[in-house]
Amino acid sequence: KRVGLHKYTFPASQEAAVVFDLENGGCWDKATETAFVSDGLRLSGYRYSTGWAKDQRVYFTAEFSKPVKNISYPDASETVPEEGDVTVKGRYARVEFDTTDGEPLYMKVAISPVSIENAKLNMQAELPGWDFEATAAAADKAWNAELQKVRVETSDEAARRIFYTALYHTMVAPSEFCDVNGDYRGADGEIYRAAPFVNYTTFSLWDTYRAAQPLMTILHPEKMPDIANTMLHIYRQQGKLPVWHLMGNETDCMVGNPGIPAMADIVLKGYGGFDKELAYEALKKSAMLGERGMDLRMKYGYIPCDLFNEAVAYDMEYALADWAVAQVAKELGKTADYDYFLERSKSYRHFFDPQTRFMRGLDSKGRFRTPFNPFASTHREDDYCEGNAWHYTWSVFHDVEGLINLFGSDQKFTTKIDSVFALPPTIKPGTYRGVIHEMKEMEIAGMGQYAHGNQPIQHMPYLYSYAGQPWKTQYWVRQIVERLYNSTERGYPGDEDQGGMSSWYILSSLGIYAVCPGTDEYVIGSPLFKKATIT
Repeated sequence: KRVGLHKYTFPASQEAAVVFDLENGGCWDKATETAFVSDGLRLSGYRYSTGWAKDQRVYFTAEFSKPVKNISYPDASETVPEEGDVTVKGRYARVEFDTTDGEPLYMKVAISPVSIENAKLNMQAELPGWDFEATAAAADKAWNAELQKVRVETSDEAARRIFYTALYHTMVAPSEFCDVNGDYRGADGEIYRAAPFVNYTTFSLWDTYRAAQPLMTILHPEKMPDIANTMLHIYRQQGKLPVWHLMGNETDCMVGNPGIPAMADIVLKGYGGFDKELAYEALKKSAMLGERGMDLRMKYGYIPCDLFNEAVAYDMEYALADWAVAQVAKELGKTADYDYFLERSKSYRHFFDPQTRFMRGLDSKGRFRTPFNPFASTHREDDYCEGNAWHYTWSVFHDVEGLINLFGSDQKFTTKIDSVFALPPTIKPGTYRGVIHEMKEMEIAGMGQYAHGNQPIQHMPYLYSYAGQPWKTQYWVRQIVERLYNSTERGYPGDEDQGGMSSWYILSSLGIYAVCPGTDEYVIGSPLFKKATIT
């Protein structure tokens, strides 16, 4: 889990080398401090960087299967001898070897979020030997043990390939963020030793609370206590549940309080191994923090669009989070809290315009934003977030009956959903600061305003079932499964988003979907396979 084993095959050479690059990272990640430490046989070091997460720290150590000829540092700025080792401040190292023709060179690299010494400890504990084939076989065995938690029976090999690729994607995150001895770096920057739980990171919760977290509660019950304890320790260390946590950093990325429905889902489904009273404390405190528009929401009863950007998106996400807190309060017998948060979860109603039947921005004077174009979407600069009114009108996961009542009848509600699929697949031109990559597939898919590549509308086809038309749910889910997922290089309709896209596919192809995290209710869809067995 913490060690990579590399195999390189060189020609006969006196200049064979492996280059370590600590400068370049993905996205806008930028190295802030890097260093190498070497004893002439092994190369270790660390990389600090800033980007999506402001203070990322990774420590590593590397060992080689044959003697090192030389290690050079092309951009060294400082060299400090320390007790026989040499510490070099720099971003590149070149490890050189003499090789014969076709000679394999093996390299092991262990990482740690804590220290070089812990990286060495991880190396010794997880991969003391050099058997490349056995290591690859062990990786296959480990993945197969997870993938066979779901067995599908089908003669359609493409469908099988798509399914298990998706299932694999659902297991890439969250990722373990601790050493073999339990040490990890906390959300407060402190090092915590010998934690009695497995600490995780990569909580892309706005992407994952909708389908990936609920799927995880089905497939990985053994991981639920550790994930819950991770979230609760993050709460203790930073004062709130995670929003989008990466490498011990709160990024506060995306809208709402997505850690709340994810945490509440674990509590309400009856998993143990963590302090439920502490969990409720974390849920309630996170929901009451006067930040990210919540102070305005508590003052006005909704977030006014003239006082806060992305007001509709934030408020509707907060409404779901409030409902989730209310359900846990009810479970624990906290009646007053239940009543308070349940009432607050209805704030979405303020944004519903009965004339246009859309969710619209509402200003501090109680006036709908004008002019209004439901097709318009200005990325992160309007009342929505990565979407438009056609998408956010359906973002009521916890009170679909209440949403239907706003429309006036089941028929009016389902007719509006019909319109989403029937409209041209366009967004008003000139309204993007930059194209939202998750929504690029709208025009390709030809499904009207249904932007499956983006999260806010993915549950919408299942809403037909709440209004007495389950056959439309089944029809459109099957259309999405078969038209938007395939086994080519364009096999995904948008951003994978840490397993969110794949989790929707897994649940939908199995024939069930959890519209609202925090309930034990699943909407029946359209099973893709003759038989599927879930362990």
